[in-house]
Amino acid sequence: MKHGKKYIDSLKAVDTSKQYESAEALDLVCKNAKAKFDETVEAHIRLGVDSRHADQQVRGAVVLPNGTGKNVRVCVFCKEDKYDAAKEAGADYVGGQDLVDKITKENWMDFDVVVASPDMMGLVGRLGKVLGPRGLMPNPKAGTVTPDVARAVTEAKAGKIEYRLDKTNIIHCPIGKASFGAEKLEQNFSTLMEAVVKAKPAATKGTYLKSCTVASTMGIGIQVATTKYGV
Repeated sequence: MKHGKKYIDSLKAVDTSKQYESAEALDLVCKNAKAKFDETVEAHIRLGVDSRHADQQVRGAVVLPNGTGKNVRVCVFCKEDKYDAAKEAGADYVGGQDLVDKITKENWMDFDVVVASPDMMGLVGRLGKVLGPRGLMPNPKAGTVTPDVARAVTEAKAGKIEYRLDKTNIIHCPIGKASFGAEKLEQNFSTLMEAVVKAKPAATKGTYLKSCTVASTMGIGIQVATTKYGV
């Protein structure tokens, strides 16, 4: 695979065999984010679990202290008595059967997060084949199935992110934009790592945090030392 000059220059500035402390790693990520747009910074955390087993699943949600830098569009399914509260909290779309019809008939997907009250899950469940593959299906563990839809909307708008294992036992999460600078990114990163460590399944054996890499959209991956998290 052929890489551009900026990527090659970034490689020269980073020791790819070294594990950096998080603050230094994120400082390097920011310095090497040279695209013409504000690159998203992501953390990729490989865990010593087996996602094929139900008792080793790692999933949850956490509000990043400095947000994600992204304008999050929230779609809420609830009864009419909660419409006003959801809208006041900042929901972009609020409804019930009308939204289900719009999604199924028009293939409408102009939202980033779906929130639902428990009494609407029978309805929302019909969208499983559409929302599930996109990671948008509301889930109690992520706080997106809740009686308090207004609070869920507020948290989503404030920078709440969901983390979950993929099939290769890796968590991929955005932790902000390169323009945030290393300090704010490090605060977000630490918050995410603490949440992932707290979510460690009891059935886990051996090393839990296998490795961690941070990278911007167009940048190279930089390894982060995880020893300070103690697992």
